[in-house]
Amino acid sequence: MCCWTGTGASIAANKVAGVRAALCADAATAEGARTWNDANVLALSLRLTSERLLVEILDAWFAGTPSADAEDLLNIAELENIESRP
Repeated sequence: MCCWTGTGASIAANKVAGVRAALCADAATAEGARTWNDANVLALSLRLTSERLLVEILDAWFAGTPSADAEDLLNIAELENIESRP
């Protein structure tokens, strides 16, 4: 998802059940979002993301895989728990 800063897109996306949107301004953040948070929606700033940077971010995003580390899995489970609260 994209908007001028990416902030609004990430906020809106995270209102949808099951979505874990991450606003990523660089490849390292995109990789970490996929790995440690199992993020499933990428939010980008149209203002700050050059074409070259976009390629780096997308490469990292699509290469990323969720961590199998027990602590990371607990963090993801807690996000799901928060989402299910009334």
